Amino acid sequence: MTADRTRFERVVDRRGLREFLALTDRVYADQPRFVPTPRQQIRRWWRDGTPMYVLRDTGGTVVGRTTLHTDAALDAKLGRRCQLFGLTEFTAPAAEPLLAAITAAARAAGDRDALFGPVALLPNQAGGVITAGFADRGFVDSAWNPPRYVTAYESSGFRRRFESDTWICPISGPGTPADPPEGELRVHRGDVRRLDEQLDLLRELLNASFAQLGYYTQISAAQLRRQTDGLAYLLDESLLLYLTRGGVPVAFVLCLPDISEFLVRVRGDLHPLNQLRLLATRRRYRREAVLIIKGVLPDHQGRGYQRLLSAELRRNLHAGGYTTLRSTYVGRDNPASAAQFRALGGRPLHGYTFYEKEL
Repeated sequence: MTADRTRFERVVDRRGLREFLALTDRVYADQPRFVPTPRQQIRRWWRDGTPMYVLRDTGGTVVGRTTLHTDAALDAKLGRRCQLFGLTEFTAPAAEPLLAAITAAARAAGDRDALFGPVALLPNQAGGVITAGFADRGFVDSAWNPPRYVTAYESSGFRRRFESDTWICPISGPGTPADPPEGELRVHRGDVRRLDEQLDLLRELLNASFAQLGYYTQISAAQLRRQTDGLAYLLDESLLLYLTRGGVPVAFVLCLPDISEFLVRVRGDLHPLNQLRLLATRRRYRREAVLIIKGVLPDHQGRGYQRLLSAELRRNLHAGGYTTLRSTYVGRDNPASAAQFRALGGRPLHGYTFYEKEL
């Protein structure tokens, strides 16, 4: 398959969107390691105007897909004008023509310095490509792809950026008891009744503690609301923890029950009936958990606060009957965070990267 025998076009109607969504059903047919992005989220992005494209073969069949979007805040963070791409999937023959079409579209824009992705829609939300650990399944808010994706990007002139690892930790016991918090320190749990208030608090902690990372852009209140839509019915209150010092929040950790198996079963379609099914069977998905995010305010780092929260988290996981904790990607330039997973008996799960290409 070559570029001159394919057609790269923007999704402009619901039929095209359905084809965009359905591509992963074929690319990952009989492949339970891949966990799809919820279709409702992708539909919302399309309705909000995120440009989505498909690559069609000579017969009109969709064989590749991507988004092509920009973000001024990430441009400022990276110090260059990036053409972002995401939700990028392709059949084996479509790899070269799809990546060529993405590159051509970015160059045609005329005001971009580089391609960066895959991101959905930003690197601090989701995206990435796994570069190792292909035998291990993916999970919520993390990528899984076959090895040929790595070959496709790197043979098309893309280079790795922000190399990281996801982690997996066994929960075989409550762990070594941590020293009790000092008098001015207090650990708090999540509370569904106060979830909006606690999410605002976590957003402030998240933006402050992650501002130093090279890929991170500030999350607005509206963005957080969208990213956590439906969180209330999934939340295990014992897995949302934050630490205050003298009443002031200084550190946090957020884990969620791992519903990856359910998402695979319903092909990412969380329509209202499937949401009710998930709600009715949610106890079934409280054996494994995913660490979504954690952080410590910069002025309070190096004082053992995250270690204290990790010990409390492990106790709560064990008490709740969880056997496994997975973590979304941690940069290889962040050894302190990785050390906490090693202390839990964890190991790297997937090699992880984003890709960049000069224009």
